[in-house]
Amino acid sequence: MAADTPSAVHSFDLKSAELPVLAVTLRSTEVEQVIADLARRLADDPDFFDNDPVLIDLQHVQHHPEPIDFARLIAALRHHRTRPVAVRSGSAAQMQAAHEAGLVPAPDATIARPKERIREVEVEVIREVPIPVEVVREVPLEVIRPTMVIDKPLRSGQQVYAKGADLVVLSMVSFGAEVIADGSVHIYAPLRGRAVAGARGDTEARIYTTCMQPQLLSIAGTYRALETDLPPDVAGKPAQARLEGDKLIIEPLASLS
Repeated sequence: MAADTPSAVHSFDLKSAELPVLAVTLRSTEVEQVIADLARRLADDPDFFDNDPVLIDLQHVQHHPEPIDFARLIAALRHHRTRPVAVRSGSAAQMQAAHEAGLVPAPDATIARPKERIREVEVEVIREVPIPVEVVREVPLEVIRPTMVIDKPLRSGQQVYAKGADLVVLSMVSFGAEVIADGSVHIYAPLRGRAVAGARGDTEARIYTTCMQPQLLSIAGTYRALETDLPPDVAGKPAQARLEGDKLIIEPLASLS
């Protein structure tokens, strides 16, 4: 019987994993108000989420004495097709209540790095601008990233993550698919799913596509759902997305139009 023991050990591996998680940062302990605001925000796009894992961030309400109805909040988030799994930055009482509701504690270490916090901002669309031709400067080796290249279409439910690299996609990113890169994202085909650049906080990262029709764009944690509100000079055309302060800028790529 002892001879069978090693086979059981090799039937699986235990490894750490880094996964993208949506952070829902509470600014009120009034759960009914949070639920109402969530319903209003998603009224025009009820399919915005697709069973995304959610972390509930309590950093702004950790000193509030009022209890939080986590069971009610979790039920509402699940109703909107998310999966609440963790909680962070609450008081001892809040964390205990969250644990009793089935949430696991997440480390607070990333809170001190504001580049990694998810925040929603207004989108400023800049009218067509030509792409400037600049003198190539010598780039230090430490800032040169490797590049991951994907040459097959990405279908709904598929996700690609270029860790520590730029990402180049040569085929369509379908609705429901997601591309993520620590650097910039280049899509030489229609972008109809979600694109995340600067996943580890690089505010200089950008998103480029020859056909801008995204569900969501995100750069260094600043995100916005954009599939229904892009103006005609950007929607379905070559365009780029970049950050300017706290604004997500979307602008046509004149030379590719």
